[in-house]
Amino acid sequence: MQLSTTTLSLTVDDVAASRDFFVRHFGYKTTVEADGFASLSHEGPAVDLVFLARGIEVLPPDQRDQHAAGLILAFTVTGLEAEQERLRAEGAPITMPLREDPWGERLFQTKDPNGVVVQLVEWVTPAGDAPESAD
Repeated sequence: MQLSTTTLSLTVDDVAASRDFFVRHFGYKTTVEADGFASLSHEGPAVDLVFLARGIEVLPPDQRDQHAAGLILAFTVTGLEAEQERLRAEGAPITMPLREDPWGERLFQTKDPNGVVVQLVEWVTPAGDAPESAD
């Protein structure tokens, strides 16, 4: 099997609100749109996104009323501080401020209007793992 594209499909209450959030703040472009549906793509290596309205009949009955929850959409970036400031200046809510975990993960989180959690991550070498210099 050879994968050509990865797409994350999320069921939300307000498709337009999620679409607009990802277009404005993360550089996505709308590729296909219909009532209760929006497909977004990105020029870079980011995952494609599809937003479906809760209750939409194209979904199987047991999936129609589910809501995107319990997941974190994580984007690995460089210049994490600048990204946090850019998003804050653009009015995106910073729901978890920048922090650094002991294993070298630096991150912060925002949420789209439907509650989809977006985490921006930058990896650094933890202080205890820095290579020793040869003297």
